[in-house]
Amino acid sequence: MDFMKWLNSLDELLFEVMSWLIFFPLTLWRAVVNPLDMMAYADEQLALPEEDQYAAAVSPPLFLALALLLAHGASTALGQADAIIANRHGLAGLVDDQTSALLLRLVVFSIFPLMMSVRLLRRRGEPIKRETLRAPFYGQCYPAAAFALALSFGTTFASLPARSAQIAGLALAAIGLIHFIVAETGWFMAQLSIGPIRALGTAILALLQSVVLLLLIGFLFTR
Repeated sequence: MDFMKWLNSLDELLFEVMSWLIFFPLTLWRAVVNPLDMMAYADEQLALPEEDQYAAAVSPPLFLALALLLAHGASTALGQADAIIANRHGLAGLVDDQTSALLLRLVVFSIFPLMMSVRLLRRRGEPIKRETLRAPFYGQCYPAAAFALALSFGTTFASLPARSAQIAGLALAAIGLIHFIVAETGWFMAQLSIGPIRALGTAILALLQSVVLLLLIGFLFTR
């Protein structure tokens, strides 16, 4: 009986993993081309029963994790050593393998959707609770994953010795940043019913807050 349960669990796990080969690129395409639609899609899915959610896409937190796994794998395949693993100062001593380095990346890039969500709730005057934070955070994982991929691949290419790769890497990172800011500006416009200038200022402020928090984390892991 236990063996049959294990087989059923394996069957579900195998199907889920293999379905990522289809739904990850589809979700990525939609997150890049229509980020606002994907954020609205995330809101709609949270209102459904759990077993019916994200039937046509990868769920937002998982999508962010898979995007970082892809970027981390590409960096490793190109022979680049993880700077955090190599650094033994401060909290970096706790990150001693690829798995913990990947988890750290996930935490780092999750700061962007977190800070964007907090900024939205503050502008709305809503209390910051799990119930109010979940929906915007989930939606924000879609553009954050696209941004993480562009930034990660961009920095990977920029560190290669070839000049053309460096230029392409910097261009990719810049495009990813611009795409992220544009998507966030549109999101704040729709969510807060404000003009583009105020929405852009709100997005940049949340982005700067994220960067400050990242710098603090970076200081803790290098000192």
